[in-house]
Amino acid sequence: MMNPGDRLSARRGETGNPNEKEAVGELYDKIYQPEMEAVIFFCSSRYDLTKLSIELKDKFPCTLIGCTTAGEISSLGYQEGGIAGVSLSSPELKVHTHTIAPLNRFGLSEARKLADRILKELSFSDRIQKERMFGFLLIDGLSLLEEQVAAALYNPFEGVSIIGGSAGDDLQFRETKVYADGNFVSDAATFTLFETTLPFYVFKTQHFKPTNQKLVITEAKPSHRIVSEINAEPSAQEFARILGLQITDLGPRVFSKYPLMLKIGDEWYVRSIQKVNDDKSLTFYCAIDVGLVLTVAEGVDLISNLKDKLKELFLEIPDPKLIIGCDCILRKLEIFENGIQQEAGQLLTHANFIGFSTYGEQFDSVHVNQTLTGIAIGG
Repeated sequence: MMNPGDRLSARRGETGNPNEKEAVGELYDKIYQPEMEAVIFFCSSRYDLTKLSIELKDKFPCTLIGCTTAGEISSLGYQEGGIAGVSLSSPELKVHTHTIAPLNRFGLSEARKLADRILKELSFSDRIQKERMFGFLLIDGLSLLEEQVAAALYNPFEGVSIIGGSAGDDLQFRETKVYADGNFVSDAATFTLFETTLPFYVFKTQHFKPTNQKLVITEAKPSHRIVSEINAEPSAQEFARILGLQITDLGPRVFSKYPLMLKIGDEWYVRSIQKVNDDKSLTFYCAIDVGLVLTVAEGVDLISNLKDKLKELFLEIPDPKLIIGCDCILRKLEIFENGIQQEAGQLLTHANFIGFSTYGEQFDSVHVNQTLTGIAIGG
């Protein structure tokens, strides 16, 4: 129930219970409130998702927005194998959630039709207003179609900020699912337009900065996210040379420490490498086109970077009721490898954060990696 003077009530909760019925019951006890506009949840793929969907529909009489994860981020910090969720209640908030499927058929024409449908549903306005709206995209994290969907969505919504994350499956890389129309499905996305008179702030952060080392993509298959040549040389061989390493040195630690960056306008975006292939090509976590000039990145302190971003956020929203975040699995792996999960988790918990570890992030029209994207809501 909302406290007097509050414009938004956001009740966060989590469970690590492996039993579907009991887990949803525990979540319900923690986050249920009257007049819920929506519940946003992030769940482990280890659950029987058919059973979980039945329990969720039975317990929550409101719009449900969610997906499977590579780990959840809750009021307990980083967790795995459970569910993290939040319920939202406010007379100043409306959500408009639509399913996008199949993903390979979604382009600009379909995005315009979606925008027209949502326009007819608006409660506080008769037009798209970026000052009063933001978008939230959850998408199949193994679809390889995040770029296509994000780019198509951004244009017809006339500059409305969009953040999102690619669903995970606890690092199995077999099947990722979003919750859509009462079921968990692959080859799909859900797009939610949040319409609100509450203050909000959309953000992204990455703990990397560009160096002076540049390279040119000279052969690639963007649809498969494979780069065959860099600077007209086999890509793995050339990337290793640039770093002063041997091909045999290349692996997850090197890739997480030295991702590449792409400048779009005045913003830098991270482009992470997934693996070396047998033919010395590189597979990326994002589509990479021929002709792109990329810059080798170097890391800065993740905790300091996160603190700085939160300070910036608090200047915009001094007392956020909720921060919804999509945090790259590569960031989580680095956090745990460096033993800073408790410190990072506490920073997020104290900021009323809820989110998940993703297989990729979306920010406006761009799909990125090794990034935290999110939305802070006041009230």
